[in-house]
Amino acid sequence: MIRYPSTRIGGGLAALALVALAGGAQAETKDKAEGPALTREAVESAALAPTGDAAKADAQGGEPKTGAAKRTDRAESKGEAAKRSGAKRPEPALVKAQILLDRAHFSPGAIDGRDGDNLRGALAAFASANGLKAETEIAPDLADTLQATSRDPVLTEYTVTEADAAGPFVEKMPAKMEEQADLDALGYTSPREMLAERFHMAPDLLGALNPDADFGKAGTVILVAAVKPLETGKATTEEKAAKKQAQEAGKTESGKRDSSERESNKDTGKATDTKGSKAQAVDPEARDAKDVTRIEVDKESRAVRAFDRDGKLVAFYPASIGSEEKPAPSGEAKVEGVAYAPTYTYNPKYQFAGVKAKTKFTIPPGPNNPVGVVWIDLSIPSYGIHGTPEPEKVGKTESHGCIRLTNWDARDLANRVSRGAQVVFKDE
Repeated sequence: MIRYPSTRIGGGLAALALVALAGGAQAETKDKAEGPALTREAVESAALAPTGDAAKADAQGGEPKTGAAKRTDRAESKGEAAKRSGAKRPEPALVKAQILLDRAHFSPGAIDGRDGDNLRGALAAFASANGLKAETEIAPDLADTLQATSRDPVLTEYTVTEADAAGPFVEKMPAKMEEQADLDALGYTSPREMLAERFHMAPDLLGALNPDADFGKAGTVILVAAVKPLETGKATTEEKAAKKQAQEAGKTESGKRDSSERESNKDTGKATDTKGSKAQAVDPEARDAKDVTRIEVDKESRAVRAFDRDGKLVAFYPASIGSEEKPAPSGEAKVEGVAYAPTYTYNPKYQFAGVKAKTKFTIPPGPNNPVGVVWIDLSIPSYGIHGTPEPEKVGKTESHGCIRLTNWDARDLANRVSRGAQVVFKDE
């Protein structure tokens, strides 16, 4: 069911607001004790690593210092890590670090301003790619290298448009896949969800940066991560141009390639490119080159790494990879093609838990489609690298056998890879 935003507010909300006042002051005091206020100034000025005396003390095993470089000893228990990552208030320095990593194509997953495995994996990958020791904390040399990737502000203002406010939005997303097939589109459920994903953010962080904002009102100015906005439709003009350029380059080197890299695209029946509204063109200066020739799927660390023709690590993405029900494959495969704004066709032979359908059914496209906004088809039937309707769970939950990335990471990889690229599944 599709709905359009309403401006009417139920009287019950006013009553709930009055009840909430009783604990408001206490919660505010607790938040202040947990860390600095999450303002634009706090994020932009946050130190990524201790400096001066603080750095010396930290190097000598002193107490944790402020900034993104707090100690993360290997001996830290899972309980302590969970407690830290579960802090109510996002840390300004971690917000800054995550945005810089995202812009450098070393994704921390959903930008939330909190510590966790996805952030640590991105830090280690970025350090390794830049000739530094692969650590999961931000030492001064890593901080300097990360900061040097961009001197632009990490936060920017965005004005909610009439189109943003209009939606349409899905009033209630069905939990069962069979019921999702009855919808016209698998769109967003709210302006908040839409805007958070557009700027690669967790909805809670968007709310923390804009505590009083009406995300469903046109003209509202909000603070968002200064990253390349997610496109959810068909390939943009720039993306098509990059694809054409890659195809022409491929023709030039066709005599050097194995014939298997030029096999025709296989119809696996699980994800199909669909017609969609024309997406807004992105800045040509920010266009991604088709530079990825090898993709490594690391099952153990739950990560996808992308390498260029020279073997250089050029991108890193946290991932959900397979499950006991349907494990990810082993060995090698090749990229067969890319489908933007795909539909998803369920085949009963998949035997997913909870799906009782005995016949095939197709779920329409949209960011909340089971495979998200893009499908990278692999030469192994029914397997692919794709997006997800739940970006905050990437790297933390299992998948139905495929390789699941956030929608923006899947789009980023799709824009940089060409048919014939090698895909290696790493088991250990």
